[in-house]
Amino acid sequence: MKFEGTKDYVATADLTMAVNASVTLERPLLVKGEPGTGKTELAKQVAASLGLKMIEWNVKSTTKAQQGLYEYDAVSRLRDSQLGDERVHDVANYIRKGKLWEAFEAGEKVVLLIDEIDKADIEFPNDLLQELDKMEFHVYETGETVRAKQRPIIIITSNNEKELPDAFLRRCFFHYINFPDGETMKAIVKVHHPGIKDQLLTEALTQFYEIRETRGLKKKPSTSEVIDWLKLLLAEDLSPEDLKRDGANALPKLHGALLKNEQDVHLFERLAFMARSER
Repeated sequence: MKFEGTKDYVATADLTMAVNASVTLERPLLVKGEPGTGKTELAKQVAASLGLKMIEWNVKSTTKAQQGLYEYDAVSRLRDSQLGDERVHDVANYIRKGKLWEAFEAGEKVVLLIDEIDKADIEFPNDLLQELDKMEFHVYETGETVRAKQRPIIIITSNNEKELPDAFLRRCFFHYINFPDGETMKAIVKVHHPGIKDQLLTEALTQFYEIRETRGLKKKPSTSEVIDWLKLLLAEDLSPEDLKRDGANALPKLHGALLKNEQDVHLFERLAFMARSER
């Protein structure tokens, strides 16, 4: 069972190696990188490439680790007891299975995505240590132990918003997705826009990387944003000449796809003003 990328996802050699190392070691793959570099999409493509079902657990700031195992709905049970419902005699009727339970009880190997783990409380990763290590957990209300029938391929993503605990990191295989270089980016774009002309692509990516390297930029545009930008350029049927900027107009065409806050827009407006003043 080896991941080699798919026609819809450009995976670099070090990324495919990381996925396969994680599968071989039977350890979770922790993937970090800038937002928009394809971390979440990686899990979907691994599942598609290996012909496996994917289970997705989207972590939020309010998410607790226990929710990934199960939740006991005591309120519903109390209400049913007051109404004389027969279901109340079996506590299992009030156990809601979480995403880990779903992955553990699957009859076949699955890909489990724990997406954006750094959004949750700092204790969230530590609260999952034993379950991810032993591939089992205990349900106190029913007295049963849930064990993984097939060890899932676990992919965990992080946008690096907060540090993860060392004890958690020790149990993972780590990979950082570097921002794509020019040639890799061209390959990525051609997956999404296969008919794009080379001259337009070259000019657009030249501007894109110039924007990313502009000093003082608060938020650098990401891979997903350049793909959206190119979609707009193609829809407007713009030529490479239409994209060319001069000092008087430092903002790129359709810049709203690339610049996502007013500080960065003002930065390019100031650069244009300074260029005009120097004439």
